[in-house]
Amino acid sequence: MSNKTLWLKSPAAVFTGNDLNAANGLVIQGTKILELVPSGQAPVNHIDSYIDCSNMVLTPGLINTHHHFYQTLTRCVPGAINKPLFPWLKFLYKVWAHLDEDMIYSATRLAALELMLSGTSCVADHHYVFPKGLENAIDIQVAALETLGCRATLTRGSMSLGESSGGLPPDSVIQTEDTILEDSQRLISRYHNRADDAFIQIALAPCSPFSVSTELMKNTAKLASHNDVLLHTHLAETEDENNFCLREYGMRPLDYLESCDWLNNRTWLAHGIHFSEQEIQRLGKAKVGIAHCPSSNMLLASGICPTIDLEKAGCNIGLAVDGSASNDCSNMIQEARQSLLQQRLRYGAEVITAEKVLGYATKGSAAVLKRPALGQLKPQQQADIALFSLDELRFSGVGSPLDALVTCGAYKVNKLMVAGKWQIEDEQHINVEIAQLMSEHQDLARKLQSKVLG
Repeated sequence: MSNKTLWLKSPAAVFTGNDLNAANGLVIQGTKILELVPSGQAPVNHIDSYIDCSNMVLTPGLINTHHHFYQTLTRCVPGAINKPLFPWLKFLYKVWAHLDEDMIYSATRLAALELMLSGTSCVADHHYVFPKGLENAIDIQVAALETLGCRATLTRGSMSLGESSGGLPPDSVIQTEDTILEDSQRLISRYHNRADDAFIQIALAPCSPFSVSTELMKNTAKLASHNDVLLHTHLAETEDENNFCLREYGMRPLDYLESCDWLNNRTWLAHGIHFSEQEIQRLGKAKVGIAHCPSSNMLLASGICPTIDLEKAGCNIGLAVDGSASNDCSNMIQEARQSLLQQRLRYGAEVITAEKVLGYATKGSAAVLKRPALGQLKPQQQADIALFSLDELRFSGVGSPLDALVTCGAYKVNKLMVAGKWQIEDEQHINVEIAQLMSEHQDLARKLQSKVLG
């Protein structure tokens, strides 16, 4: 990595994720941010080169906290459209049971690339479907992501409670609990990087209370504690889930989570919608993180995450697109706009601002994933930076470029830097032929869907 300095000069606006002044841009050296340049000032350090950013908005690289990459193969599938969560899952599990290695590799590359093209430098994925022959799905994901140059938190998901035992998924996609725990330890030992500048980190993620046993929830928590890695699961997404937990365990989802030793700051939860006021206080006291998924929650009519209440209680809030079968796109900057619109319905226009939702997508997400070197623009942070061009019809006439980035609906990044290296330039990935990837992915999607739809 070169030690030459690069000045991202005179941007139209900068969102730093903090109170520091970078109105005249920032200076990069190697993999890190060297200097923020205040308004009207020149860099203190020697500059080797610069980029004129006068028609661009700069943000930290966006960070996605929850996704299911494989679901890009099942967008808008007939039979799953216009259904709430449980019927939607019951139909799609029959399709996902036929996933293979080529499908996982292609879906991972396409989903991560889609995220990167929307300004995302760090992705998270929750893969929990392991039909026979796909036992090495996470290894395949690591290999796929290495071709893209983005950071990732990959979660080793799991399902052990099939239909025959009262669970939701078919028995064909579940695994034995010994297999799950052994593979979880293998993946941590092989891939988990604890450094601040890590590209790959591993977390453990039983799918949900209705797809794994209580014993597996408890043993996964023990394994995560032993290895000092994070825990992740879906929780309180729908009232159906609350009713399931009351029926099967005699308690609400959060009480069940606590009974499994999950109520601590190692845990982050996907969705987090249907909590009582008392439960919100307990979550905050435990410093549990929340992956806020507005588009998915609206598409499946699940509800609205109480973000501000959770924040006030002490939770970190990150933004997430969720799986492409319940969102149908993987666009983080568009997700920030969805959060703005949805959350204003609950908390009002004065509280939910462009800065607030961009904060969820950057600093908040970094806090959820325990990535302190990411999510902000300040000296010595990793140089993960998104540059959004204002050279589009949708931005003509704007008075506040930063607000326009969210409210006018930016959907693509012009440049994306990860660890000081450009991965996206002129809206194209430096190493990926997009048309070829799309053609391959589409063929595999047709193959997968034909297994059920004919």
